[in-house]
Amino acid sequence: MPVKKYSIILLPAFALLLYAVMPCAAQNQPTNQQTASEQVSAKINTNTADKADLEKLPGIGPTLAERNIQYRQEHGPFKTIDELKNVKGIGDKKFEAIKDLITLE
Repeated sequence: MPVKKYSIILLPAFALLLYAVMPCAAQNQPTNQQTASEQVSAKINTNTADKADLEKLPGIGPTLAERNIQYRQEHGPFKTIDELKNVKGIGDKKFEAIKDLITLE
């Protein structure tokens, strides 16, 4: 009988504690954008970077890295950073996420 009495009190108290702690834990998690930005310690030269370096950019996986390299091989080096938008899969949103992390020099 005493176990049931304690469980009626402890279970809601434990649930309330978890409810209070979860938002705090979520705030301390870095976003993907922060994590990716921290991985790029120096700007990446999109005209010379290899696949592994390009993949360090946020939102750039193996496929987009390969497309970037293929575009360079077919059209020559990028003349402006905006030209990256010509690579299939790099739209305005992805471009905004990486433009401050890349260079052409």
